[in-house]
Amino acid sequence: MSIKTKLAAVALATLAVAGSIASTTSQAEAKPLGWGWGVGAGIATAAIVGTAVAASSQPHYYGYRRCGWVAQYNAYGQFVGNVRTCY
Repeated sequence: MSIKTKLAAVALATLAVAGSIASTTSQAEAKPLGWGWGVGAGIATAAIVGTAVAASSQPHYYGYRRCGWVAQYNAYGQFVGNVRTCY
């Protein structure tokens, strides 16, 4: 998953939480806290999106990197040289 996709998922989750909090605000009245279902729905949405982002991330290899040589070609398909790449 790319950084842009992760950022979009986080922004969507933030928007959902902010929208749920904004939808539950009303005119001030003297009554017990009644947050309603909006906050719960926002938290549930954030949890689902966060779980999806965490599950789709690539495994990280700490202390061990897979490196190798990859052939590079130009726009015409001609061999240009090798480049070392690491995962």
